[in-house]
Amino acid sequence: MLKLNRSPLELAAVLSLIGLSGCEEIEQVQDRFRDMTPHEAYQASLSDAGLTTTALGRDWLLAAHQAVQTPVEISLPFQEKGFITPEQPSAVAYRLTIGRGQRLTAEVSLTNGEETRVFVDFFRMAENEDDPPRPILSTDSVPGTFEHEPWRGGDFLLRLQPELLRGGNYTVTLQLEAQLAFPVEGYGVRSIQSVFGADRDAGRRSHDGVDIFARRGTPVLATSAGRVNRVQVTNLGGKVVWLRDPIRNSNIYFAHLDSQAVSRGQEVEIGDTLGFVGNTGNARTTPPHLHFGIYRRGEGPVNPDPFLRSPRGTMEEQTADLGQLGEWVRLLNDGIRLRAAPSRRGEVLRELGQYTPLRVLAGSGEYFRVKLPDGTYGYVASRLTEPANLPLGSEVAARNQTILSSPSYAASVITQLDAGTELPILGRYEGYLYVLTPNGHTGWMGDQQQQ
Repeated sequence: MLKLNRSPLELAAVLSLIGLSGCEEIEQVQDRFRDMTPHEAYQASLSDAGLTTTALGRDWLLAAHQAVQTPVEISLPFQEKGFITPEQPSAVAYRLTIGRGQRLTAEVSLTNGEETRVFVDFFRMAENEDDPPRPILSTDSVPGTFEHEPWRGGDFLLRLQPELLRGGNYTVTLQLEAQLAFPVEGYGVRSIQSVFGADRDAGRRSHDGVDIFARRGTPVLATSAGRVNRVQVTNLGGKVVWLRDPIRNSNIYFAHLDSQAVSRGQEVEIGDTLGFVGNTGNARTTPPHLHFGIYRRGEGPVNPDPFLRSPRGTMEEQTADLGQLGEWVRLLNDGIRLRAAPSRRGEVLRELGQYTPLRVLAGSGEYFRVKLPDGTYGYVASRLTEPANLPLGSEVAARNQTILSSPSYAASVITQLDAGTELPILGRYEGYLYVLTPNGHTGWMGDQQQQ
């Protein structure tokens, strides 16, 4: 599991309440008492060493900031396999939504031949977009897995950034599931037939839970680990069991049982039998069912449905050629769309021209995450690209020619070539040619046909 940046005493206190699953109250505790995150501590060490005044150090800080400012907005489940370039400071951030009652599982791994610190930071986005995101979890060690259960739903951000001059291939996998196990053995959410908030007693009260219809005698199961704090018989609920869930600071109510199978004070684990489906109490005229309710301190009854219903969606099959990670590709056609996210629903950032060279940074489903020659990031459909290693033709320098590091006259000079030098053309971008020099390096020169 990912490590929380805490003193042993603070860590013990937090873990005793939530393990590695958080709620908003715990988020606030962490925010008040945390020391510097590993990312912040590394930044401080760079400053102490005077590196934040260098171009390399400034680029590292800028990459961290820009990743937070312009995250990739994704839907879950999601997986991306990418390449972190060691020669250029970089970072990537993903923005995602976690609904109330949902649990996020995040897995991050890095594959390379050396010890590399990768800073993984998880933030809650502020309701006011002008406010900075609030750190929740932070680590500098991968591979790692963490889970997070927010007290309330909202938008979150996961950022990955390696230390200076380090890189490698990474995989990030993000999935959502319901926080609670289903309480009736052999049944699922399709058995819920009476919803939270429905009128009862001609509108004099509302339904404070959900009804799950099942055969009489079907085992009723603990939805979480906890302690049984009440086993009783009431006029309304009939035979009932109350389970205290310390992780979520909730009391869970199981009613209309045919019989109870636990006693007060008993500790139970997920899946332990608490009783059996019946129709006792005011349900004696209805078919057997379980009334299931959740009560939260300071809030009262809450809708159990999202705590039981696993989010829909399947992981996109990885079809993008991951053998191209870190390599240059070029576009096959004109008008290919650069998107902000790896989906046909992703915002279109711009349309690109044929033979535009792109560096492949990651693959997700059928999309490459790429970096344009001008430094812009985005996603393109991988099927619309080809390797940029075979020449499209050649260009003979009409005069002494300067080869640049990027398609800009302000870029640094790679080499100077004599007039008459023949240069294989690997791509084109905004009036520049992406060429292969005689010594095997790639670079940029102005398109003589457009000058």
